[in-house]
Amino acid sequence: MREYLLVLVVTAAVTYLLTGPVRKFAILAGAMPPVRARDVHREPTPRLGGIAMFGGLCAGLLVASQLTNLGRLFIQSADVKALLSGAGIMFVLGVLDDKWGVDALVKLGGQMIAAGLMVWQGVTVISIPVPGYGSVAVTPTQGMIISVALVVVMVNAVNFIDGLDGLAAGMVCIAAVAFFLYSYRLWYGYGINDAAPAVLFSAVLIGMCLGFLPHNLHPARIFMGDSGSMMLGLMLAVAAISITGRVDPDLITAETGSKTATVHALVPIYIPLLLPLTVIALPLADLLLAVVRRTWAGKSPFAADKQHLHHRLLEVGHSHSRAVLIMYFWAALIAFGTVAVSITNTARTVVLTFSGLCLVGIVVLLMPRFRPHAPRAVQAFVPPRYRKTVSPAAVRTPAESPVAADLAELSAEDRELLGRLGTGASAVGGRRDGKS
Repeated sequence: MREYLLVLVVTAAVTYLLTGPVRKFAILAGAMPPVRARDVHREPTPRLGGIAMFGGLCAGLLVASQLTNLGRLFIQSADVKALLSGAGIMFVLGVLDDKWGVDALVKLGGQMIAAGLMVWQGVTVISIPVPGYGSVAVTPTQGMIISVALVVVMVNAVNFIDGLDGLAAGMVCIAAVAFFLYSYRLWYGYGINDAAPAVLFSAVLIGMCLGFLPHNLHPARIFMGDSGSMMLGLMLAVAAISITGRVDPDLITAETGSKTATVHALVPIYIPLLLPLTVIALPLADLLLAVVRRTWAGKSPFAADKQHLHHRLLEVGHSHSRAVLIMYFWAALIAFGTVAVSITNTARTVVLTFSGLCLVGIVVLLMPRFRPHAPRAVQAFVPPRYRKTVSPAAVRTPAESPVAADLAELSAEDRELLGRLGTGASAVGGRRDGKS
């Protein structure tokens, strides 16, 4: 665990220290596109944050290669080299898109090339565990298709949620923590060495996100851009692929002593890639809804709009920061709830806890619809939105309040007619002016 924590800290520190210089470079390079209609920020903000994250990735893997235990992975497995090659392609493609813009189909082709290169180097799904049956081997062609599809889906899912300050980095960090806990349990608890690459990739991913978040929280000083979001999605996919189909249920059975306990321990991966998909359930749901919405409207599935989940939270009335925290909450609830199922033997407790937290999340989600006013004694300690205030429109002088109240009850047609005919008060005033 100490080696993984060291890699995590080094990755976070390097990413954090590089982000400042990268921001200045992005400004000088002109990687500050104008604010678009679908953007929620008001001022042009530099991109290319993925450069700092890629630097943190390289630093973390370099430190890991020099450690006693983690250094063996670079000799025994080709997953690390495959990750670097795929991340390098995503990084270059993202930088080009952040600076000059790249067509959606070109980006899709680049994602498939990066995924294909990693599959060629051995990062592919070998078998799929099926409940009650065991591991089902897949052909090399089927494994390639599944692996490439997973990479493309993960990359675009993370890219789709990169719409609010700190949203993508925070949600990927939550997903990486959940995946780190699960894969570390398989590696350390059951002695499955094939889970070690997934633990390393998750630790590096956590460090990249933690190092970048201080610069990216609202109000963001820099965006990760496609150079960062696509790389994060690829790393999540690689961590998932590197462990899927490589976990031998017989090894866990030797530790647990029964096949029933083994089935329970492997719940998150008995359904193909369940855990990797649940940790980013919200981004995937947003991706699917966007594709259906745009296709139904006769648009390209890659056409940008302002109807993502985080945009809808802002429309409901949540502030920028609260919308991000709500997305964090639901992502953590789904991800850690899935991990908890494989850890605890009391499924009822997990279900009850999950249901209770869901209720809390729904209440928080609907809070803009219900704005209770705090008691006058504590109004100085609560946010302004919960203080009972009197609007200026409600303050009326005694002379004008009866007239304002009567006019407020009239319809638009009545007001227009009254404007043409005039009121009795104006008529009386006119006669008085004529007499004087």
